[in-house]
Amino acid sequence: MKQPEAAPPVLPGGRRPRILVAMSGGVDSSVAAALLVERGYEVIGVTMKTFCYEDTVDHGKTCCGLDGIRDARRVADGLGIPHYVFDVEEAFTRDVIDDFVSEYAQGRTPNPCVRCNSNTKFRDLIARGKALDCDGIASGHYARVERSEEGGTTLLRGRDQEKDQAYFLWGLPPDVVEVLHLPVGDLTKEEVREQASALGLVTADKPESQEICFVPTGDYRDLLTRRLETRHPALEPGPIVTSDGTVVGEHDGYAGFTVGQRKGLGGGFSEPHFVIEVRSATREVVVGTKDELDASRVEVGEVNWVVGSPPGPGDEVLVQIRHRARAVPASIQQASPLLRLSLHSPQSAVTPGQSAVLFSGDQLLGGGRIIRADTRAPAPSPALGTMQ
Repeated sequence: MKQPEAAPPVLPGGRRPRILVAMSGGVDSSVAAALLVERGYEVIGVTMKTFCYEDTVDHGKTCCGLDGIRDARRVADGLGIPHYVFDVEEAFTRDVIDDFVSEYAQGRTPNPCVRCNSNTKFRDLIARGKALDCDGIASGHYARVERSEEGGTTLLRGRDQEKDQAYFLWGLPPDVVEVLHLPVGDLTKEEVREQASALGLVTADKPESQEICFVPTGDYRDLLTRRLETRHPALEPGPIVTSDGTVVGEHDGYAGFTVGQRKGLGGGFSEPHFVIEVRSATREVVVGTKDELDASRVEVGEVNWVVGSPPGPGDEVLVQIRHRARAVPASIQQASPLLRLSLHSPQSAVTPGQSAVLFSGDQLLGGGRIIRADTRAPAPSPALGTMQ
């Protein structure tokens, strides 16, 4: 079986490099820790307590829940490595949950996994690693880090195209990438489970978690109802309109809709209709035909470059506008303060709040949050701004 990393270098004094591994209690992070131990690193496992489990239904069953902590500890014990639990609830609530609620309240569709990686998980892992005199950090993400003899680092897609998670890592600063290890990135999911079984890890057959960790009911509107004030506009009825302003129905809260959605729009249309915009200022959910979902230009904010020399205006890149989507060719029109991209071919359902992630081949360049995209629908109201 192909191995993602060679044996570690011997450091001054003859000591082995010490790596702090984020262990969620799933099979991927368990194998990541096991492979590092096998290769001769000194490994410390850590699980992050991200939220108050007692406030949620089935709080033990999420990927970051109590079951995850227990399984991570059992794996660490089996590997003979220390394991710690760090409480990051305050930072996670501020950076991920509050942001999640705020985005939906403004009619956008957030990606909490990207937000967690960028603002909580890896930043805290670096800080804890330094406190424990670690030389690097690691996780079970399906992505790869390549290091040159000159000391440079490159963040690449995972070899398993079906499991690749580079999309979720665009928010990492370059100094994090420099000390990052991704042991399973060069393996397929099947190979990871084979490794786990061969090593006798208790997580070998553990199913993957599909829900958002802090929304174990599976319905994010339950969370919005608890955290937004009574009668918040996002949860109040409003009109469903076509792109020309014709009222065709009523919804029970625009927070329940996202660009590209077809379900919940009612019937009576001569052809299928989809959500093409959510206007929080007027509580309107705008619907249109599939053609009206197409966008050829995208405006992106909160941009972060993983590479030291980012691309600039006129450069050609590949951009991925949602998880599982194919990366498509685009040209950079403007690089700062906002990133403006011209797509070589129109793309459907470019969604505000989601990530636009830039690649050069398999290399991750950076990314940001989608602010808006121009479509065949009329321009947004002045309150939402227009693309230049």
